[in-house]
Amino acid sequence: MYSPETTKYLIHLTLQIEGVVDKPDVVGAIFGQTEGLLGEDLDLRDLQRTGRVGRIDVQITTKRGETKGEILISSSLDRAETALLASSLETIDRVGPCTARVRVDRIEDIRVTKRRKIVERAKELLLEDFDEGAINSDDLLDEVREVIRIEKLEYLGEEKVHAGPNVMASDAIIIVEGRADVINLLRYGIKNAVAVEGTNVPRIIIDLCSQKTATTLLDGDRGGELILRELLQVAEIDFVAYSPRGKSVEEMSRKEIVKALRNKVPAEVITAPVPDEEGGERLPVYAGSVEVRVPAVEDERPSPQQRNEREESRKPPSTLGEHMADVRDKKIARFLSPDYTVLLESNATDVEGALQNLNGDVEGLVVDRIIDQKLLDQLGGRDLEFVAARDFKGIIKRPLSIRLIKIG
Repeated sequence: MYSPETTKYLIHLTLQIEGVVDKPDVVGAIFGQTEGLLGEDLDLRDLQRTGRVGRIDVQITTKRGETKGEILISSSLDRAETALLASSLETIDRVGPCTARVRVDRIEDIRVTKRRKIVERAKELLLEDFDEGAINSDDLLDEVREVIRIEKLEYLGEEKVHAGPNVMASDAIIIVEGRADVINLLRYGIKNAVAVEGTNVPRIIIDLCSQKTATTLLDGDRGGELILRELLQVAEIDFVAYSPRGKSVEEMSRKEIVKALRNKVPAEVITAPVPDEEGGERLPVYAGSVEVRVPAVEDERPSPQQRNEREESRKPPSTLGEHMADVRDKKIARFLSPDYTVLLESNATDVEGALQNLNGDVEGLVVDRIIDQKLLDQLGGRDLEFVAARDFKGIIKRPLSIRLIKIG
């Protein structure tokens, strides 16, 4: 009986037949046309019977009246005997009634292949299993710091919500979704975060919001939208900060968190839920349009001369709110970078032309004009995070990727 454990070599042969045949026809031709060719000691049937040659594996396909394929034969003979057997198979010139051609493609040394696999696996074991003994100081410090951060977590109210150590003592709090978000803010030294733990807002959160300045920083997804909707209805929220689109707070870097908190907007400027295309209502904080109105009090508005003097003396706008206030009633458009510096400023009526000359990583557009569907489609192709405009008219298809902000 042949045993695959004793295999030394694997003979690879290619087969080409001028006609349509089946696998049994090929096997029959191999035995029939090699019988007695190499003498009794190398007779193929006897070699199989004594376990020195394995089964004959034939793989063929037929197309347009021709049959092509591959023959594999495993051998435990020595090198010379295996080569002699392989060359004898090239004498096969017919399969059934069809003309055939058999050629040795290669003779694979199975032991070499096994050795190669052994070496590769040894390399993996050397790199993986022996790495446990190495000491990485940074990993040890991170592990200790993580324990300290977790130990600093507090549990507030009957609901035992997770909170940073400074929530009760601070005048301001940051409301996040869960425990992992609180820990991530602790990682960057922000100790006044408290977790709302889902859409059912705990009583302790409502009480804290009535006593302190409350800012929400929720995940940039549908879940964050739903939690914000409920918070705005049941708690006194002062500011809303936006996470990057599709990103959770626990994944945010220090830079992303600081940027989000710096560019928070007052909660009162977020409009009530608007009807969606399916007849329901939504507060499209992340996936649609949030209308943010910058209050304009006519009797307190400075004269053009006072405005020019003020613009010359103050620092350049560094937040979205400052840019919106700066652009209002000036008929200009500003394309902003991720750090809210001006990449390009143009006339509000020439936004389409400015798009053609725009280079760099564009975060959003602030423009003193009405945006229609045609322009919004063009802006959607630039992968902007937001568009702040005087108004949006005739918008039938709201882009999911852009936050729409209305400047009052």
